[in-house]
Amino acid sequence: MVTPSVQDGIAQTGSAVNLLWKPGTEPWAVPVVAPEYAGWAAEQEAWRSGVALFDLSYHMFDTRVDGPDATRLLRGVSANNYGKFAIDQAKQFIPVAQDGNIIVDGILLRENENTYTLSGVPAAQSWVKYWGEKGGYDVEFDTDPDSSVRTDRDPKLFRYQVQGPHAMEVIERAFGGPLPEVKFFHSQPVALAGKQIRALRHGMAGQAGYEFIGRYEDHEVVRDALLAAGTDSGIVRVGGLAYFTNGIESGWIPTPTPAIYTDPALEDYRRSLSLFSYEGQKPLHGSYFSENIEDYYCSPWELGYGRSISFNHDFIGRDALLEAKQNVHRSRVTLVFNPDDVDNVFGADSGFQLSYGRYRVENASGLAGITFWTATIGPVGTILSLALVEDEFTAPGTEVEVVWGDHPGAGTAPDADLGFPRIRATVQPSPYNEFTRTRYRSNSAVEG
Repeated sequence: MVTPSVQDGIAQTGSAVNLLWKPGTEPWAVPVVAPEYAGWAAEQEAWRSGVALFDLSYHMFDTRVDGPDATRLLRGVSANNYGKFAIDQAKQFIPVAQDGNIIVDGILLRENENTYTLSGVPAAQSWVKYWGEKGGYDVEFDTDPDSSVRTDRDPKLFRYQVQGPHAMEVIERAFGGPLPEVKFFHSQPVALAGKQIRALRHGMAGQAGYEFIGRYEDHEVVRDALLAAGTDSGIVRVGGLAYFTNGIESGWIPTPTPAIYTDPALEDYRRSLSLFSYEGQKPLHGSYFSENIEDYYCSPWELGYGRSISFNHDFIGRDALLEAKQNVHRSRVTLVFNPDDVDNVFGADSGFQLSYGRYRVENASGLAGITFWTATIGPVGTILSLALVEDEFTAPGTEVEVVWGDHPGAGTAPDADLGFPRIRATVQPSPYNEFTRTRYRSNSAVEG
């Protein structure tokens, strides 16, 4: 039986929007990891004022790219600077389509001269593999899916992050002293509890810390060693609910819509993707509805990736991305929801809220922007949302409203008044976390 493709799905439903629009979609849950350990609010507080242990072993795809042409391939499909890419360094991977809009980002770690591992949402990895195979590059790929897809075995790698103001004291206790100084997003081999692992100077929670990567068979030993070292510092394990909120304060938009659905030149690419892939199933919903899927695309400039972009080489989408720099009209901001309105919409005891819905951000003039990631942040005492907002409305303190509800989709006017509640919100900077915004990368400028 032939597996239907993304292109088949578009043809069957009439459009990419019809394929992906799924009102009422619940957010994806982290596989394997418990939803809560100490409670989602306490876990959020841990990485702000204490120390937290994140287990990132189960929810990401990993693709190993290995071979003499590995660097040449990656240079050809991304906007990163490979002239300044050291062994043991990681970068935020930025692939764009021919129109200059982002596919999806990822974390690219250079393990040696001709070997890289690309981790994260699988769309970027599918893009690399397609062009590697199509272009006849001398490379091999080895993909380890996340644990919601790979259900018959354990992952190949574990990943733990130790984050928070007290992270470094826990790390020093675990290793018997401070680790050798490395720049942000650089790594080094280390040993913990007799196990050889990689220590990556990185974190998603807005505080200084490390990510530790190693063979999955060593994950329990390493976890127990980190927990033991953190006992005196009150280390808190982070569950799946809290984990899927940590990027909101650090300003990372995780799931932009891949810019692949309409370009006739990408029809063969869409036919290479299973209808049941991320690209065929990642749902769109919320109060912002458009019949045109391109209205959901994002530029890397809008997402705040400018410092990581390099034009010192040719790559797919280079000219369009360069031109787009002069035409950026939206910026990433944090929206702080009015607590009274939150209580009115969700109830006085609203508990935990999380959504990746595309909700309309409006002011008196009409549409001002779109949300991408919205969640309750317990220590803040309300809901925060990452949004792209028109530049004229990005000044901190600007008052807007978020239209909360799910548009039914095709057949109803995009701007129809559906009686959805409106939540007042105040525009604030992104990253919202002051440490992330001012000091997080101060020990190293992260070039593209």
